[in-house]
Amino acid sequence: MNDDFVFVDEHVPGIRWDAKYATWDNFTGKPVDGYRANRIVGTRALCSALEEAQARAEYLGFGLVLWDGYRPQRAVDCFLRWSELPEDGRTKPRHYPNIERAEMFEKGYVATKSGHSRGSTVDVTLYHLDTGELAAMGGGHDLMDSVSHHGATGVRQFEARNRHLLRSVMEGSGFSAYDCEWWHYTLKDEPYPDTYFDVPIA
Repeated sequence: MNDDFVFVDEHVPGIRWDAKYATWDNFTGKPVDGYRANRIVGTRALCSALEEAQARAEYLGFGLVLWDGYRPQRAVDCFLRWSELPEDGRTKPRHYPNIERAEMFEKGYVATKSGHSRGSTVDVTLYHLDTGELAAMGGGHDLMDSVSHHGATGVRQFEARNRHLLRSVMEGSGFSAYDCEWWHYTLKDEPYPDTYFDVPIA
């Protein structure tokens, strides 16, 4: 990895994070290959855009929480191997209740080549500055279901409003949304649009 990749928290003061794939709290049920530290990494361009997004969110009474940023290609390969293992039911009810593991790729929730590996994509949500509590979004990180889509039915009005606020904050700061996942945003002018990195996060 080159010097253009940095720890986001060192360049975006006050941002919160919980690197899900460095923990046991993700759809595989254990830490994922390539995530050796609970930190979020991204390009300097990503950090600049996140600074703007955080300022926009703060004006509305919210802060940002990052769940993922740069993702080594070896982590994506780990997802693929995991999808081919027999179902054990440990994470299915929470993360993919209505599909099978292999369908994650077919339905666009997981990719064999992820935008995250280019260094300018984040999984992000909002939290309330006054309480520190996460904003209700009608489903958590990596809920691979149609309810996670933008414009999904079955989402309560205030949850839909929070999703809209997040989208307006991110798009107003130079990011593009992903239709299938309300939490997934990619920098429009990403510096490495055709490069998939594989240096572990340590």
